[in-house]
Amino acid sequence: MKLSRLTATMGAFVVGAVLALTGAGAAHATENSAGPAYVALGDSYSSGLGSGSYDSASGSCKRSSKAYPALWAAAHAPSSFNFTACSGAKTGDVLNNQLGPLGSGTGLVSISIGGNDAGFADIMTTCVLQSESTCVNAVNSAKTFVQNILPGKLDQVYNAISAKAPSAHVVVLGYPRFYKLGGSCIVGLSETERAAINSGADLLNSVTAKRAADHGFSFGDVTTTFTGHEICSGDAWLNSVTFPIDESYHPTPAGQSGGYLPVFSSAA
Repeated sequence: MKLSRLTATMGAFVVGAVLALTGAGAAHATENSAGPAYVALGDSYSSGLGSGSYDSASGSCKRSSKAYPALWAAAHAPSSFNFTACSGAKTGDVLNNQLGPLGSGTGLVSISIGGNDAGFADIMTTCVLQSESTCVNAVNSAKTFVQNILPGKLDQVYNAISAKAPSAHVVVLGYPRFYKLGGSCIVGLSETERAAINSGADLLNSVTAKRAADHGFSFGDVTTTFTGHEICSGDAWLNSVTFPIDESYHPTPAGQSGGYLPVFSSAA
């Protein structure tokens, strides 16, 4: 679904970059006359952090008109569109803050969630500022969480979605790999660190896909569409460390339109 040694100050910025501020935000809805009633849930990869063109009313949730949910809604004219995805959201934030628009008439739901629960913001900060072995250990700790604890948290979210919107087709979106190994980057993380981070993303995707399938939901795997467009690829659809800092390690507009939108459109 987050680098040679930098200063501690930059490390603090990177934490904010990857994990963004958690918040509920107000739902943005549009009414049309065709298509299913669509609700877009999730974290920053669904809200569109990193793509700009943010709805000012969404505040720190930073919902973008260039995010895949907004792009899909613009192209398909759903009967209603409620966009409650929020940067920094964890599974508990979805349960507490995002499910209000769901109902018996909801026909389509999208969601990306789990990366913040697994602590990949802290992992990226660790990998930026500390040793290779510390970075790899941090990834391995997150993997243990993803295997042993995250499935239950995902079940809670998926059960709640099914209970509130029993007729909805639910599409769960995964996360891209961050790095192209053997790519064009000549500074930054080591190949060992990049490979470890990629392996963490792969595990997160596999666990999420399994939980989605067990709930009868579709899973959208974006690793294929992002292949060749990772950081260090020379044609990245993901921001590396960038300004504004909070957009770092998130999809660019091309990542939303070329990486996420086709996968969601196919699954939807």
